[in-house]
Amino acid sequence: MPGRPGADGPDLRERLLDAAIACFVRQGIAATPLRAIATEAGVTPALLHYYFGDKAQLQEAVISERVLPAFAQLREPLLRSGDDVCELVAGFVQGIGALVAAHPWLPPLWVREVLCEGGALREVLFERIGPQLPQMMTARFAQAQARGQLNEDLDPRLLMVSLVGLTLFPAAGAPIWRRLLQAEDLDFDALRRHTLALLDRGLGMG
Repeated sequence: MPGRPGADGPDLRERLLDAAIACFVRQGIAATPLRAIATEAGVTPALLHYYFGDKAQLQEAVISERVLPAFAQLREPLLRSGDDVCELVAGFVQGIGALVAAHPWLPPLWVREVLCEGGALREVLFERIGPQLPQMMTARFAQAQARGQLNEDLDPRLLMVSLVGLTLFPAAGAPIWRRLLQAEDLDFDALRRHTLALLDRGLGMG
């Protein structure tokens, strides 16, 4: 194509998205200029502009092509778990482990851009992820509780909060607690087993 600043191809586009995510995790979305992403990817700013236009379009590409598909991979097996609340909880815990293994950038990006005030992805949670995953799971917990399959002292909404706190947050903080507790031997599979054992009695499903 005349005027194109560099070679085309899906591999390069993926590399540019990888570079954007790496910079967003290190510096935050708001603080990352397009030039820094181009440097990370080893390309010219003109090539980055060719693929994504401006920064807002690049950010939307990261959301639509990386963040949302990652959570969709977590959601789909949960939809198939039926009415078994044990299976739903285990599926979520296992799914977060698979999510983190496949996308190790997700927990630190989540902490920086969703939890921190002013984070660029907070509205994505409310508008695009929330209805698809946490709200769906909360509703299913409430249904299980109404059937007598879940501890009546639990609030289904806070159960969802607890599950995130026991899975995604430890994954984000792993470099800290592994060093602090001399726990380099603990991987996410160990965390998964620990979390399910911790939840087993508290859920009141036995």
